[in-house]
Amino acid sequence: MTSEVKRELEKLALKIRIGTVECIKSRGFGHIGGSLSVADVLAVLYGAVMNIEPGNPGKEDRDKLVCSKGHAGPAVYAALALKGYFPYEELKTLNQPGTSFPSHCDRNKTQGIDMTTGSLGQGTSLAAGLAMGDALLGRDCKTYLIVGDGEADEGQVWEAAMFTAAKKVTNRIWIIDWNKKQLDGYTKDVLDLYDFEEKFTAFGFDAVTVAGDDVEQIYEALTKPVTQKPRVVILDTVKGKGVLEIEETMGNHSMTADAETFDRWLSGLREKLDMTER
Repeated sequence: MTSEVKRELEKLALKIRIGTVECIKSRGFGHIGGSLSVADVLAVLYGAVMNIEPGNPGKEDRDKLVCSKGHAGPAVYAALALKGYFPYEELKTLNQPGTSFPSHCDRNKTQGIDMTTGSLGQGTSLAAGLAMGDALLGRDCKTYLIVGDGEADEGQVWEAAMFTAAKKVTNRIWIIDWNKKQLDGYTKDVLDLYDFEEKFTAFGFDAVTVAGDDVEQIYEALTKPVTQKPRVVILDTVKGKGVLEIEETMGNHSMTADAETFDRWLSGLREKLDMTER
């Protein structure tokens, strides 16, 4: 990766964070922690990896994204807006009457969303179906699946993992957002998930752990040559990444804040973006 490409992806990640905060500010509350933690991987996916056409969102051989942790919808919406799927200002209608942007991803409402998600665990099986369907139809495309670490408490995640390895669904790449928190505490305290890399390796995956805020590491992990094993990329992330006040808030899965607080967060993010553009 050239330094120029890396810089552009880092800028895109900041813009996704800004869009996410603006989106949630419009409602005054929302799933901000787990949305911010996936901004970097979304920047890499939509900025450098996925074969997509915003002007033709339904093209059959496109790469697809299934955000199984559907509550990270605001971050996905921000990425889609920045890529031109719909006007950026529409982000500010989150969860309002008649909106196309519900708090969880919905393919019937939002242009560019490939699969409805939000019932935790179910996106893992849905992504398997998408990927297998594309393979059976001879399409040269991939399905990228984002799973939350707290979501991995669900048994369906591991059923889908067994199925993926057994059926060698190698055109689907798993991405684990290992931000170490879930709705009601640290994952290690709620239900310890132990070592993701060891577990997925035991399930028959090609597993690698990377820094979740390093766009170059993420890119290299996602674009490694395909092997006979399915791939999982474990992102070592921080819930609320990018806004220190949110990072340091224990209960940051969903937060309520006044306009002044949101503006302070946005000001900090915009200052970072300005620094990258100098």
